[in-house]
Amino acid sequence: MAAPSPDEPQPAVPYGTPDAPRIAVRGEAHLEVDPDIARIGITVTARGRDRRAALDDLTRRNTAVLDLVRSYGQAVERLETGALCLTPELTRQGRGERVRTYHGTVHVTAELSDFTALGELTTRLADMDLTRVDGPWWALRPDSPAHREARQKAVREAVQRAREYAEALGTSLAALVELADIGADGAPAYPPPPGRMRSVAYAADTEDTAAAPLDLEPQRQQVHAEVNARFTMRPPRL
Repeated sequence: MAAPSPDEPQPAVPYGTPDAPRIAVRGEAHLEVDPDIARIGITVTARGRDRRAALDDLTRRNTAVLDLVRSYGQAVERLETGALCLTPELTRQGRGERVRTYHGTVHVTAELSDFTALGELTTRLADMDLTRVDGPWWALRPDSPAHREARQKAVREAVQRAREYAEALGTSLAALVELADIGADGAPAYPPPPGRMRSVAYAADTEDTAAAPLDLEPQRQQVHAEVNARFTMRPPRL
């Protein structure tokens, strides 16, 4: 077989050459940081024998919930209404389609960045009639600096690990050949550890006096980053 001409592209050598040995390493970083935001789920309920009365009660309670959440101004970053449901419940006895009662629900989601306001708002919502509060769920924003810090730390860890391998052979690194996120180069991706969240349901208080605000302690978040890196090193003397 004829040798390839100098102008033809040369095939990549996956494991380096004796003149340019290659090192492949993985860099990892784990950070534990405070959350940026907290989400709560609010479920407003109404029941009644009359369909219009149940719907009116549901509308009134939903409006009261939205007005209360909006009153916290900039502490609330997002407020969204989810599913609305008004369901007739039939009697269990008899052959006719007789409606016993109507059951209505509205689901609302609120996202807050002020955790002091979160405790007060959660308590006031749970103190409202037929209102359920779930959460909070703590999270980081997608553009949180913690993600960038974890990625940079993983890269530095990969460089340090490769340098230690080279030093063990009495040589040093020559050049970076490749740097990739786990899975970006076809390598199997390892799933990150599950996010930490806290879910607590609060029921409305039957007392007339206002309840004391809840003291909610933010749950620290786990941030994980991994990279694959390949370097060439100067030929060691073995």
